Amino acid sequence: MRRILSVFLLVFMFAALPALSACHGSRGLSEFELPDSFDTSKDYEITFWAKNDSNKTQTDIYKKTIADFEALYPNVTVNLRLYTDYGKIYNDVITNLSTNTTPNVCITYPDHIATYLTGTNTVVPLDALFSDEKYGLGGSEVRFSSPKRSEIVPKFLDECSIDGFYYAIPFMRSTEACYVNKTLVEALGYTLPEVLTWDFVWEVSEAATAKAEDGTFLANGQNVMIPFIYKSTDNMMIQLLRQKNAEYSTDTGGIRLFNDVTAELLYTIAEHTESGAFSTFKVSSYPGNFLNSGQCVFAIDSTAGAAWMGADAPLSDIDEAKRVSFETAVMPIPQFDTGNPQMLSQGPSVCVFNKDNPQEVLVSWLFAQFLLTDEVQIAYSETEGYVPVTLKARNSDVYRDYLSRSGENNTTYYAVKIKASELLLDNIDNTFITPVFNGSISLRDATGQLIENTVKSVKRKETVDSSYIEKLYRDVSALYRLEQLGGESAANSAGGADLGELPETARILLTSLLAVWVLIALYVLVSAVKRKKSKKV
Repeated sequence: MRRILSVFLLVFMFAALPALSACHGSRGLSEFELPDSFDTSKDYEITFWAKNDSNKTQTDIYKKTIADFEALYPNVTVNLRLYTDYGKIYNDVITNLSTNTTPNVCITYPDHIATYLTGTNTVVPLDALFSDEKYGLGGSEVRFSSPKRSEIVPKFLDECSIDGFYYAIPFMRSTEACYVNKTLVEALGYTLPEVLTWDFVWEVSEAATAKAEDGTFLANGQNVMIPFIYKSTDNMMIQLLRQKNAEYSTDTGGIRLFNDVTAELLYTIAEHTESGAFSTFKVSSYPGNFLNSGQCVFAIDSTAGAAWMGADAPLSDIDEAKRVSFETAVMPIPQFDTGNPQMLSQGPSVCVFNKDNPQEVLVSWLFAQFLLTDEVQIAYSETEGYVPVTLKARNSDVYRDYLSRSGENNTTYYAVKIKASELLLDNIDNTFITPVFNGSISLRDATGQLIENTVKSVKRKETVDSSYIEKLYRDVSALYRLEQLGGESAANSAGGADLGELPETARILLTSLLAVWVLIALYVLVSAVKRKKSKKV
């Protein structure tokens, strides 16, 4: 028995070692060491994964960026791989982590990076690289005009910090905007306020559901009218909770989503869905298509989607015959407290993946920096309603000239697109971000699922009451495995975060140590019994 227990102890102690090593020096802090110099005698090939919708101009900008970078570094080849969705980039990165076939440079989101970091030394921490005199931001050996750290908008840079370390640099930033058919609002007898409120949007939306005797809608004379459509329901609920000063999650990953305020918001959404005043992108389709057809009054989407919104939208993909003429207002999302507006800051960032060859990582870091140059930042921001992430680009004469030419044409200077950019520029101090941790992407998805399920249930004529909400909380929590992340039970919103808030490696370590102590206690007990028996003999 003693021999068996000894073997078990050894097994468990060795099983705990990976957890110990993962906790010490995790996040790849000691893995990558910056070379003293860039070795130009060798050729390097790196991959760059980026996101692009159907905007050919963006693709051309990526290609020109790569060509310009390769001209500066002739021994470097950059291979571009384009995706149509950030979620697909995320899934492919996760798939490639175990085989170390991740890209070198990737456009992504901090929520995604937090999951990438569950692998040891996968993403390069950038703190030391930022400040390196030769190859850091504004470094002496960088062959282009790299912005200094102080020239990156501080709030945008801070969004790339995870657990106290920088694992990305911002690439572009956007927020959400409410694109309003002002013509319809006024035809309904209303005047747009300086700041939209939720009460105003709901009231006007309800008024727009009125029908004539022939079944057409009085507001537009058509058979279709969805007054209020929201593109991203996760953003919707997150911002509603923030504006209500209600909890969403703790900084360390405790789940706080399933609360009474969330339930109240879902009841309101159900009410306006039942009347036909509200719907979502996933249920009804893209809000810009309804807006441009005169079938929607309030369409909420990213400022990055501004080129698709409005009567003269250059990227609108509906039939020309369905377009109607109207005045488009671009406004911040509705607020509960107009004196304290709250809106999400969002947009892609850039991370650098670790590789066996430090020179390859250095090249990747240089290319990531190149994405922050004025030419790239300004050119890309002009394609949609993004804003540059560097003060250097924002304060340049070229960018100021771009903003001043709003409405000059319906392509580069499309008024709605420039107004969307100005909306964010005017409200940077009113933006916020959600906590980033391993699993925060699941929490975000679950947040939107609450609204999507509620809207679908109402359309199926189901009753949305307290019993429905309790079941919804349990179902969504189970679907996204939120109780494994830590925090409250879906059925008990008053519950607190417990062991689940600890990192995965810490939980493994504690579990292993507990098992070891149980075996030690068992060993001591068995030994004592044997000694007692031997004395009797």
